Formats: sequence, C-alpha cells, structure tokens
Amino acid sequence: MSSARLKARQREFMVRLLIAKSPGFGLDLFQLSEFVEMNSRGASTSGGNDTSAVRKDSKKPKSSAFTQQELPACKPLLTPRWVITIFMLVGVVFIPIGVAALLASRTVVEIIDEYQTACIPSTYTNNEQRVEFIQNVTTEKHCSRPLQVSKLMKGPVYVYYQLDNFYQNHRRYVKSRSDEQLLDGNATDTDACKPEQMLGGLPIVPCGLIAWSLFNDTYNISTGGQQITINKTGISWKSDREHKFGKVYPQNFPNNLPSNENGSLIGGASLDENTPLNEDEDLIVWMRTAALPTFRKLYGKIEQDLAAGSSLNVTINNVYNTYSFGGKKKLVLSTTSWLGGKNDFLGVAYITVGSLCVSLALVFFLVHWRNPRPLGDTKYLSWNRPASAN
Repeated sequence: MSSARLKARQREFMVRLLIAKSPGFGLDLFQLSEFVEMNSRGASTSGGNDTSAVRKDSKKPKSSAFTQQELPACKPLLTPRWVITIFMLVGVVFIPIGVAALLASRTVVEIIDEYQTACIPSTYTNNEQRVEFIQNVTTEKHCSRPLQVSKLMKGPVYVYYQLDNFYQNHRRYVKSRSDEQLLDGNATDTDACKPEQMLGGLPIVPCGLIAWSLFNDTYNISTGGQQITINKTGISWKSDREHKFGKVYPQNFPNNLPSNENGSLIGGASLDENTPLNEDEDLIVWMRTAALPTFRKLYGKIEQDLAAGSSLNVTINNVYNTYSFGGKKKLVLSTTSWLGGKNDFLGVAYITVGSLCVSLALVFFLVHWRNPRPLGDTKYLSWNRPASAN
C-alpha cells in the first residue's frame, strides 16, 4: 500500500472516530482497533520493515480453519434412538468376543505345583529354620514331586516357574543394573548397580541386584522312566537378545564364588564364564523385570505331547531362597490357546461390559417408550409450561 493511500485511510478513520465520539454516537471499537492496526502497519512501512515482521511480533493468532475451530467435524445429536442403538451394538459385539475369549482360556490345560514347603524336611517348621536349611551348602536339596496329567496336553508344553510376594518392581531393585555394561563389557559406569557393583576392587559383570538374584531352582521331568527334554532355546525375546545383550562374558560374578570366599551370602544362580550374556537365555528372561509381585517366567518348552492320565516325576533342586521374605515357589506346566495362556479375566471383562451395555439399552428403551419426548418440541420450554398451582 502506497504512503499516500495509507495517509488517506488514516484521515478517513480519524473522521469516523471524531463522529463516533460526538454526542449521540457510541465508540466503534472495531473501527478503533482497525485504525490502530493501520497505524502500526504504516509505522512499520515507513521504517522499512515488511508486514511479515509485524505478524511475527503480533500476538493475534493466524486466522485459519484450525485456530478458528472451523475444521470439518462430526457432531452427532444423541437422540434416544442413537443412544439405545449404540449401547445395543456394543453389547452385541462385546458379548461374543468375551465368550470366545473365555472358551479359549478354558481350553488351556495347566498343572500347578507349589513346592517351597514340600521340598523342605518337616523338621524345619518355620521360615527362620528353612533359611538356615537353604543357606547350608552341605544339605541335600533335591526332592521328587509326582504330577498327574488329567487332560491331553498338546505340545509345545510351556514350563514356568512362578514366584509370589517377590517385588521385582521395587525402585532400588529395578534400577540396580547397567544396560551399557550388558551390551559392552568394557563399560565403566556401573554406579546404578549398587550394592552389587564391585568385588575385590574389580567390577562385577553383569552387575546389579537383578543379575545377582537370578532364579536358580532346576527341574528334571520324566515319565515312565524316560527323561523328557526341556528345550531352553528361544525362551527369551528376540529383541532382547539382539539389542539389549551383547557378546559380554561374565567376570568376577559373586555367585560363581563360594560364600566363604566372597564374604557374603550367595545370591542366585551362577553364570558360565564361557557363555556370553546374549546366549544365556535364563538370565535374559530374568532381567526383564515383572510389574507385579506374583509373576511367571518361562523356564523352557516340552516339544512333545503329554498324554492324559500319564504320571510325571519332577526332580527339583530347591536352592532358591524365598523363605527369608515369605515368598512362594510354584512349578507350572501349561499349554496355550490363540490368546496365549490361561486368563479368564479378559473374557469375563468383555462379557460384563457387553451385558451392562445391553442392560442400559433396555432401560433407556423402556424409559423412552413409557415417557417419550419428541425432539425439539417447544412445549417443554419453561415459559410454555402451564403455571403450577400454588
């Protein structure tokens, strides 16, 4: 805009403002704001600045469909018919899904054996005595547990160990690790691993409480005198093996030393110093900490079917100390379905929500049927209603 034209516009607005301020007229705020904006633009132009600089300094939002909330949108009017239909559709969809999930869960066959008490001699009657039994390296800790297969278990049959009252999600515990060291054994920053950080002035590899407390009970399963092979290959996440653990070999690991050498109690399992961490799948599974105090971790897979009515004999090496914190240990054998392991909660939740939606749809239908109210009927407005008797 030329300087002459700008001055003409300014004079025009000055005249309008004078008229607006005269008696009998109100001040036009829109014209005033536009006049101020014209003045600011003129000042910027006379100073040699372009309009883009003015826009940049202005706090006024850019006029667009987004800032003015004018984007295309769907604003359905929730009439009684729409509400009833939506609730009914949700119920019709959720209930079959819940039934399918519940049936899938019921097809899973599980064998659960709690053995932390059964594998301790009966003379040890309290946890203090049981802790002494576990910490005594001279006592025999193997025990045999008979298991009965009630239904056909088609392979692969997954072998889990379950721990109760074990808080892997405790802040001090879950932070006690060094991900850099797990990838690169030469990593020196191990401050997060305290208290299992150094031993004899040398760094522990792998360091931290999680690795130190690695589960170390073992299971051998046989049937009819024949040993059943438990496959431990592929029990961990592929992403963990490839991206979280490197070709790092255990060094100075306290559980590999006798308790009288390292001066402290042995934690959990020892580690093979000739096996890199990215190949030790028991460790990789254990290092993926659980969110809840009761959890299962995969021990291995049985790649054959277990016939219904067959008897299993499980030899357990009961050496993991859960007695000091009142925990429980269980051996779990389980098949899977298309939804995974046995879990009735998902199916029950879907059925519950679906049933609730159907119930609400029926309630709304009855209310609307007994007391219909046509949409947009002006007779329901307060000023159109007959005055109530006083």
